[in-house]
Amino acid sequence: MMRTRPLKVALLGCGVVGSEVARIMTTHADDLTARIGAPVELAGVAVRRPDKVREGIAPELVTTDATALVKRGDIDVVVEVIGGIEPARGLITTAFEHGASVVSANKALLAQDGAALHAVAEQHGKDLYYEAAVAGAIPLIRPLRESLAGDKINRVMGIVNGTTNFILDAMDSTGAGYQEALDEATALGYAEADPTADVEGFDAAAKAAILAGISFHTRVRLDDVYREGMTEVTAADFASAKEMGCTIKLLAICERAEDGGSVTARVHPAMIPLSHPLASVRGAYNAVFVESDAAGQLMFYGPGAGGSPTASAVLGDLVAVCRNRLSGATGPGESAYAALPVSPMGDVVTRYHISLDVADKPGVLAQVATVFAEHGVSIDTVRQSGKDGEASLVVVTHRASDAALTGTVEALRKLDTVRGVASIMRVEGE
Repeated sequence: MMRTRPLKVALLGCGVVGSEVARIMTTHADDLTARIGAPVELAGVAVRRPDKVREGIAPELVTTDATALVKRGDIDVVVEVIGGIEPARGLITTAFEHGASVVSANKALLAQDGAALHAVAEQHGKDLYYEAAVAGAIPLIRPLRESLAGDKINRVMGIVNGTTNFILDAMDSTGAGYQEALDEATALGYAEADPTADVEGFDAAAKAAILAGISFHTRVRLDDVYREGMTEVTAADFASAKEMGCTIKLLAICERAEDGGSVTARVHPAMIPLSHPLASVRGAYNAVFVESDAAGQLMFYGPGAGGSPTASAVLGDLVAVCRNRLSGATGPGESAYAALPVSPMGDVVTRYHISLDVADKPGVLAQVATVFAEHGVSIDTVRQSGKDGEASLVVVTHRASDAALTGTVEALRKLDTVRGVASIMRVEGE
């Protein structure tokens, strides 16, 4: 039976995403009512600039007092799309304490304080949903938390930032340098005026922490994620990648150790074979590749940012939370029973592509090979070219630990015949 009394929703933030959430709630009101089993009513919108005209939102709903809004007591669901740590953290906690469930798109907060927020939600018997925090419109959090809850996930590897993928794709397809590709991304609106959070991997690292925590039933915080930006990637790196049949992507990689006793989470640029599904992800799109025992290999693909895609994920969570509210139930909370340790980056094992500037004379290759051998790093292929007394030496290794590779590179820098290390790139997806 359809309930006639509406479920009341408070919206915190009315920017690109928030305004789209409000628009969809209004234009799709009848469909949302049918899907939920009760009407949903936008009961208030908290903003910083109340004088700004917001099409489709009644002025009387707008307030600058977000705390008073979430404390009203008649709010069923709070939708938080303001981002950042504070005041979002305090507002979400207050919402739980005053009887509301929460839908959030706040990746930074969830990566830093997700465990504490889940604990408060559980204490008060309320939902905390956050599909929109990772990969925009792509259904990813719910499949990991629910559809694959009976499976054992071993690895999650993906492109989770559209800005960086656009830049790297432009460098790959046009031969442009990093700055030229960044300028294009900025002109087209794919990059912020200050792109640091994207290009230095902070955004992707927050998403990696969330994905690792859900996938491995282990608390993984932002500080646990190794992060390396992509600003040092060059056109020469792409040329080397093409010679190997690869391209370069900024990847978020979360994986379980082979013995199952620990997990790692990392974000960095990597060469990936053109045969891998992630290699074909173009432009500002996102994709996440999941490997599990029973389901095997799965890939989730789609637009990872923007007002409408992100709002789609928010509305999906809103429908689920409202249904739970009507039935008196709650959805899945935090699952951290495994409590696996998070290994440092030094323990991570992968392949490496190292480009060295060396003297072009007999014996150099033998010296370099000896250093690799002394540090237990096995060489897969070597390519050397040069003239006029200078040469470039490209070494591709078999799988080795990050710590072993770091020691190798430090020793190489001490050789008189090695002029410099031009680049080091991990090779993933093989």
